[in-house]
Amino acid sequence: MSPPETPLRLNGRELGPHAIMAVVNRTPDSFFDKGATYGFDAALAAVDRAVADGADIVDIGGVKAGPGEDVGVAEELRRVVGLVAAVRERHPGVVISVDTWRAEVGEAVARAGADLLNDTWGGPDRRLAEVAADHGIGLVCAHAGALAPRTRPHRIAYDDVVTDVIAHVTAEAKRAAALGVRRDAILIDPAHDFGKNTRQSLEITRRLGELTATGWPVLVAVSNKDFIGETLGRPVDKRGVGTMAVLGVSALLGARVFRVHDVKAARQALAAVTALTP
Repeated sequence: MSPPETPLRLNGRELGPHAIMAVVNRTPDSFFDKGATYGFDAALAAVDRAVADGADIVDIGGVKAGPGEDVGVAEELRRVVGLVAAVRERHPGVVISVDTWRAEVGEAVARAGADLLNDTWGGPDRRLAEVAADHGIGLVCAHAGALAPRTRPHRIAYDDVVTDVIAHVTAEAKRAAALGVRRDAILIDPAHDFGKNTRQSLEITRRLGELTATGWPVLVAVSNKDFIGETLGRPVDKRGVGTMAVLGVSALLGARVFRVHDVKAARQALAAVTALTP
């Protein structure tokens, strides 16, 4: 029997079964928008649009996920802390997430009003969970195949990728809870494409129910990713339909939070899933 599903509570409220997390990157080299929201005013306007379109969570990032120009701690802080503070003042009800693996950044954004630390690289800085616990905020525990941040896998292999993912993210979630992070503020994320090739990301999607069966709320971050593009033979700006298909499958298999670039389309797709399920 699967363990009971853990509620998800952030910023003083319980999130529903299909929570939308909007991507807002203050980076000049984002793989998807090519720096369109790098400027402070552009990023704040993007947050406004996301909230108006129905986003429950806004995920702010200051460092491109893939390889590129080095971004030190001071520059990451410059990009994200002021924006977090402005969003907190402007949208008190929205959940603010920050995409970072660095404890120094986590500490600063927690003080500025963040509700969630989105550690997409799977825990390279062991202090980040302690920061979340100290500030009473949430944590995303992801799987990146033990890769260093901002690196890509080379001929990566697993005996069973889903087994590896489950073992890592549940161990990280239990560690976070033991450190004092509230259980209802912890999510797990298989992190499609992070430390995985296309075949492995597709396998995770097909078997996502095994992750949701752990009882921890599952976040899926698949929007416009390379595994969708390679599967369909589509460039990054033509992957929207494929993204919606993967979101629908993920929702049917029990995912709870969906990190996306197109909030309005994702909200409509997930509403259709809700209407089609008992």
